[in-house]
Amino acid sequence: MAERPNSLTQLALQKFKKNFWGVFSFWFIVFCGLIALTCYIFAPDDSANANQMHVSIHSKSPGFSVEMLRIPSKEQQEQSLLDRLLYGKNDSATEIPIASHEIRDEQFFITEYASEEQKGLTKGLSLDRFPEGTKLEEIPSIYIETKKFHWGTDKYGRDLLSRMLVGARISFSIGFVAVLISLVIGIFFGAIAGYFGGKIDAAVMWLINVMWSIPTLLLVIAITLALGKGFWQVFIAVGLTMWVEVARVVRGQVISVKEMQYVTAARALGYRDLRIIFRHILPNIMAPVIVISAANFAAAILIESGLSFLGIGAQPPTPSWGAMIKDHYSYIILGKPYLAMIPGLAIMSLVMAFMLMGNALRDALDVKT
Repeated sequence: MAERPNSLTQLALQKFKKNFWGVFSFWFIVFCGLIALTCYIFAPDDSANANQMHVSIHSKSPGFSVEMLRIPSKEQQEQSLLDRLLYGKNDSATEIPIASHEIRDEQFFITEYASEEQKGLTKGLSLDRFPEGTKLEEIPSIYIETKKFHWGTDKYGRDLLSRMLVGARISFSIGFVAVLISLVIGIFFGAIAGYFGGKIDAAVMWLINVMWSIPTLLLVIAITLALGKGFWQVFIAVGLTMWVEVARVVRGQVISVKEMQYVTAARALGYRDLRIIFRHILPNIMAPVIVISAANFAAAILIESGLSFLGIGAQPPTPSWGAMIKDHYSYIILGKPYLAMIPGLAIMSLVMAFMLMGNALRDALDVKT
């Protein structure tokens, strides 16, 4: 016989576990989050922003392979492991895609990769280009390797898989920061409006209605232009436009809860209003706030993608899924639609996962059932 849950939390957790799509979405989000945190470990191109460009091999199909001559920089830069995990490798090495190479007349000759139909320029490289002590016959085995681009290359010759992995960090960052900002502002204004009522409630509701009447994307564009283009400016702009929904939900929940017996008892004991709000009321109304936070997370990803598509989101060379669609949407009719479809599918999958998890949380936290 199954043991009876001893709390509503355990009951909600059991209901959530029975929702297949909710559980699947949760683990998919966890997987994407781990990829975003450790993207430079798994990315084939672990340079900062995965920004190694090779114009001669641009727009290549998935699975494309080419021989790559890598000439390391003579100036070695020290970098900590944490810095490398967070920001990528400070790599100033020179990479040259080559079609062939040979040693003759005591000199190393390479033929640069041009295309499958054309032959590239042949030129000689002196030993001065390589680290001190390098022998001529050692160059092919040490500095030349076959590099495979599993998802192909973009129009600048960058590894598409690496750009997608690093771009996941942008989507998760915008979601977390924007939701955090919206929760702090929304819970504060919603709680004081619902608890105190009167003129305070009227003033907060007037502000909410004004913010609600302005189209979200237009407001984000205005804030972004005021703060300037950049990584953190977009996060702040999106967060400042998403607190309205949180405030409305919190206000309604506080109004329905503030007349409960335990709130009346807290007032009778002489507790201050702020303590009653934050210690007694808010912990009991967090279920709908959690649900709306999941929806806001998905909305933040879509807004950031739209801003990047318009060119006012994360700025190059920072990889963003929206900017990747912008760079390659014309390739849909040029025979290489995957360059735009891959980041589009990534956005769709992550947003759908958050929406499905939000629906599962809504059903699990529904006290009426």
